[in-house]
Amino acid sequence: MKYVFIKTLCCFLFFITLGVSSQDIPKYDYLEVIVIQKANNSGRVKRIKVQEQKSLEGKQITIKELEDLEGTSDLLNYMNTANWEFVDRQSIVSEENDPVWMSYIFRKRK
Repeated sequence: MKYVFIKTLCCFLFFITLGVSSQDIPKYDYLEVIVIQKANNSGRVKRIKVQEQKSLEGKQITIKELEDLEGTSDLLNYMNTANWEFVDRQSIVSEENDPVWMSYIFRKRK
């Protein structure tokens, strides 16, 4: 009787630990990159701006490398090769001749 109880308890604990570990939620680092484009020049990139963010600590990419990129396709290719996944893009346009501010959001598993 004692043997059956111990065996059942061990199986129960095994299945509980298996269930807890399978429900682990993946954690991500998020990075925002601001791309400033000229308004009337067919989307030509004027500047790429990255602020200091915690998600850049300990990563291989740097703010200087990101800000030296020429265009949005270069940015997307660079982030893709560094294993950052593109998540979202939002743009802000205030006036007709003002530059377009675009926020690119990337994520990477921790």
